[in-house]
Amino acid sequence: MSDQALEISYRRKANISDLARDAGVSTATVDRVLNRRGGVRLPTVHRVLNAADRLGYELPPGLLAGYQPRPMRLAFVLPQGANRYLQMMAETIGQSAEEMEPYNVECHIDLVTSFNPKALADRLLSLAGDYDGVAFMALEHPLVREAVAALHAEGVFVLTLISDLSNSPRAAFVGMDNRSAGRTAGLLLGRFIGTTDASSNKVAMFAGSLSYRGHEEREMGFRHILAENFPELEVIGLREGQDDPASNYVLARALLEQHPDLVGIYNVGGASEGIARALTEARTITRRERRVAFIGHGLTRETRAALVDGAIDAIINVPPEMLMRSAARIFCNLRDGRPPASGIDPIPIGIFLRENLP
Repeated sequence: MSDQALEISYRRKANISDLARDAGVSTATVDRVLNRRGGVRLPTVHRVLNAADRLGYELPPGLLAGYQPRPMRLAFVLPQGANRYLQMMAETIGQSAEEMEPYNVECHIDLVTSFNPKALADRLLSLAGDYDGVAFMALEHPLVREAVAALHAEGVFVLTLISDLSNSPRAAFVGMDNRSAGRTAGLLLGRFIGTTDASSNKVAMFAGSLSYRGHEEREMGFRHILAENFPELEVIGLREGQDDPASNYVLARALLEQHPDLVGIYNVGGASEGIARALTEARTITRRERRVAFIGHGLTRETRAALVDGAIDAIINVPPEMLMRSAARIFCNLRDGRPPASGIDPIPIGIFLRENLP
């Protein structure tokens, strides 16, 4: 029992006002919960019941036994497009009903126009009345931050997924440490490239969009470790391909033509298969002599094939089901009044080479 609960029990029995104060709701809301009148969100019900437990409030007979909480409704908002990894994420969530049953949650997919902060913000705001929790891949933009603040004010739990959002009241971030992922990619690429001379030290970067904080953090980590450990390598720029295989292919073709001395590529975003296609063509059709080391993100059917073929050297990956499961458990912690990360391990950074593919 908390110090507050002990203090109340010494003075008097807790009353409805005490429950309301401890749970951060009105006395009318507490009354509706205690008398099962309905119209109260499931997370708010749990807050009231948890407050009663903390304060030693005696609940009406049969309340807990008779209370059948509806499943927590969760929306996963993902960008719509050709990014195969995000398509896999959507498929995983769409097929999660049986796996999520023990958590008493229902997971729903909501696709939104990619790289459009206004469309994302509008979609988030539209979910307030229908869902108890929202997880989404954040774009770094004031409109998105305002939408998250509005959801938070409505009592909706908000998680950022894969890419985080600064200066917002989101409850937690679900994903790998993106700066560490960038540093990992830089270390791998530097090792794969090995010793270079002054005429062959150019490295290029690709991203979906730096509007994603996660992509920006990966770029930062990558640049920093190259400066620390491989100062002879020169980053010649970053190309934004909108996580689209066709766009990445066109950009990579132009890059290889412009820089025949290129020795390495790191794609901080998705759709690495487009870049791999350009590298394969340069190797087999134009008979390009210099091999380009390539690190990407997201293990998919396409990037797996490119790993086996040798067009990609390494893929940094988190299984979509791991992200979904961690998000669901965090939502349950929030619903039940526990700290968001209680009992949940940090998301690991997986590294796949063609020799250790599962």
